[in-house]
Amino acid sequence: MDNQPRERPRGGLPWFLRSLALRLVVLVMIFITVPVLIYMQFRAADLEKQELLLESAQLQGELIARALMRLLEDTDGDIPADLSDNLARLVERDARVKVLLRPADMAGAYGFFYVAAVPTVTADALELEREFLIDQGILGRLGLTCSGNMPLALRLPVDERGSEELLTSITPLNTDFGCWAIIISQATEAYLGSSIGRPYWNTPEVRVAAMIYLASAVMILALFVGVWRNLSQFGRLARHIGFNEGHGSFAAQNKVPELHSVATDFDRLVDGLRRSAEDIRRAAEDNAHAFKTPIGIIRQSIEPLRRLTPRNERGAQSVELIEQAVSRLDMLVSCARQVDETAADLYEPPDSELELADLLERTVGGYAATTGLRRLRFKLDLQARPKVLASEEQIATVIENVIDNAVRFSPDGGVIDIGLQRHGRYALILIGDRGPGVATENLEKIFERYFSEDKGDGVGRHQPSEVDPHFGIGLWIVRRNTESLGGKVQAENREGGGLLIRMALPRSN
Repeated sequence: MDNQPRERPRGGLPWFLRSLALRLVVLVMIFITVPVLIYMQFRAADLEKQELLLESAQLQGELIARALMRLLEDTDGDIPADLSDNLARLVERDARVKVLLRPADMAGAYGFFYVAAVPTVTADALELEREFLIDQGILGRLGLTCSGNMPLALRLPVDERGSEELLTSITPLNTDFGCWAIIISQATEAYLGSSIGRPYWNTPEVRVAAMIYLASAVMILALFVGVWRNLSQFGRLARHIGFNEGHGSFAAQNKVPELHSVATDFDRLVDGLRRSAEDIRRAAEDNAHAFKTPIGIIRQSIEPLRRLTPRNERGAQSVELIEQAVSRLDMLVSCARQVDETAADLYEPPDSELELADLLERTVGGYAATTGLRRLRFKLDLQARPKVLASEEQIATVIENVIDNAVRFSPDGGVIDIGLQRHGRYALILIGDRGPGVATENLEKIFERYFSEDKGDGVGRHQPSEVDPHFGIGLWIVRRNTESLGGKVQAENREGGGLLIRMALPRSN
């Protein structure tokens, strides 16, 4: 049985645009996509900033190297005594410059040693930096050619407190005395506070922004999921509230303070529906009792009248008409009570699982005496054993009304087919007779209240009369009860004659 299409509220959005689940998915996608896009934009800007800073540092190294070039080229077998003083005049306040030398008669990375540094650095720090440059392969590459400015972006720890400096360039100078290397490093916040020498995502500003964004996303999603879970709990409670199982409370299930008034209103509505259902049942019972008593008195009074008019034809006809009218009135009272009880059942959702196969077998067994005189046979196909969430009385009323309809219009000696199937998430009950069927244009109308089909020949579905006091509410009750459980009922004419009623109810197993 196909699901009914979801209706679109007038002037509203389609259901899929109003879905909380879809909105949650969109929200999660936004939380994932937006930071990625922002990160890419900021990272591109940071790369441009890195390029500018490194170009500035490299240019500074080249200028210092050119300024020292004449002094170092004129070295005649010894390190200039005023090298440190010359460095101090050339170095800016926040820059750090170190000069390494590998004499001409030495080779390899370990041939380099420090000869000057501004500002002054301890021997341990210089050795730590030299080992670092060797491990990185920088001095090894420099020692091969001793030429070309080498741009760097390496963070070097300088003490045990976690301080570090950023190596930005090495400018080599090859002379007869040996290979000189001028190392430029920066200790300013402009360099150390940037992402130079480390992944951009590991910078302080990105980590702080990520923590703030993550906290905001978690709070928003928690709020959204909390409301969604609360509404889901409301839905589960609404499906499982049963009059016979005690009262469930929406307010007790609620975890969101802002939804307290809504939960309280739901509880008030449920209590009102329960009271209404009880009032309807009580009124139906009281009214039926009030009518049945005078009807019973009239029926008992007919017998003496019948004995007084055995030879009076007009009197006998009058007594017969009175008896038929009383029977019809009795039927009307019973129908009115059934309608009221059906309306009361709609206010109380069921809260128990029902085995449909067992119920069908018990119901069919109750028709043995009724159908025996007409030699009607029931053919059952109950191999499927689905269960539904419903009250037995509510489903029994549906089955009995359909079977009554099939029995009434089946020919003597006919067969009534009853089947039970699983159809997706539905349990499908099929009840078919071999009677005259229904006009095609009336297949939907037979489920309307007080509708009966009159074929004009006295055969088939016809208006209530003195002979056949039916009032056209049986199939109306079938549809009403079925749809109240979230199901659907359909009628169709069978090939070869007869009517087939299909009832689909949501399965609970």
